[in-house]
Amino acid sequence: NGKARLVSDEYCDALGDCLPECSAGAIEIIERESLPYDEEKVKDKKEDIGKKHSIPYECPGIASKVIERKPAAVKKSENEEVSESEVQSELRQWPVQLNLVNPRAPYLKNADLLVAADCTAYAYANFHKDFIKNHITVIGCSKLDDNQYYKEKLTEIIKNNNLRSITVVRMEVPCCGGIVNAVKTAMLNAKVIVPYKEVVIGIDGSIK
Repeated sequence: NGKARLVSDEYCDALGDCLPECSAGAIEIIERESLPYDEEKVKDKKEDIGKKHSIPYECPGIASKVIERKPAAVKKSENEEVSESEVQSELRQWPVQLNLVNPRAPYLKNADLLVAADCTAYAYANFHKDFIKNHITVIGCSKLDDNQYYKEKLTEIIKNNNLRSITVVRMEVPCCGGIVNAVKTAMLNAKVIVPYKEVVIGIDGSIK
């Protein structure tokens, strides 16, 4: 009905003292005996309310998927140019955002893992052929996202999946070093050292 009510004396910290009246009638100040304020009970009440009203939800778009690809019908010779329309995606799984990847997704088992900074695929023209092919790919931006969370997620991935190798592809800009640090820290935290390769992409699209 739009009105506030006191659930229990123990949850009241005398807030009404600074609100002598309300034009909408939401608060009414009265005098009576009350129990002392109990901070611990307030915390317990908040936790209980949170449990009752939380609705577990997972976006269907982040469900783990393996992507099966059919080989091209006609294989081009090494010297023959492939037109842009014939270039195929090499992505093998979904999702790709490190924030969304399930650390125990089946496609991570015994995988060659590619950890790529978001911008690299836009800067480097042959990213699919040269990096994504035959790899499980996760991407992220250590400048815009929580790099500590990256470290924790990568630690779990490395600890539980017996990875064959890790390739990190980053941009040359200094802020991109965070994703390298996240991978190296994760290996140390997981106490698992995986064959490691690092590639730096220039802002002009070249490999440094």
